[in-house]
Amino acid sequence: MADAKPSAVQVPQDLKMKFPELIGLILGSESMNDEERQYWINILPVMTPEQIQNLNDILTNEKQQLAAIDRKYAKEIENIGETQLLRKVDEERRIRRAQRSKNEQNAREEEEVHAADILGKIQQE
Repeated sequence: MADAKPSAVQVPQDLKMKFPELIGLILGSESMNDEERQYWINILPVMTPEQIQNLNDILTNEKQQLAAIDRKYAKEIENIGETQLLRKVDEERRIRRAQRSKNEQNAREEEEVHAADILGKIQQE
């Protein structure tokens, strides 16, 4: 599994230099489409260190889980029909992607509330 996929996502050079590993995880995430990747890259500059660490942890965990699935079934390919195994792996990935998307949506909603709160405080000043 590669760290980054070719995509239409625009990544500013300063973010590539500041967050090279995280950018690679975002671009390589199998649970996101390009629109979601762009969203996370766009909000990186306003995220807190804790939020950045949480995103990094989520994406690292996703990558590790998918790698574990790949390893787990690599040997089974020899024992059962490849088509049957691929369906099984695809289903597990689909379930994990759905869960990851749900987690990301929750995080996105929290970010929007946080941003609105900050904007409200700025407007009050």
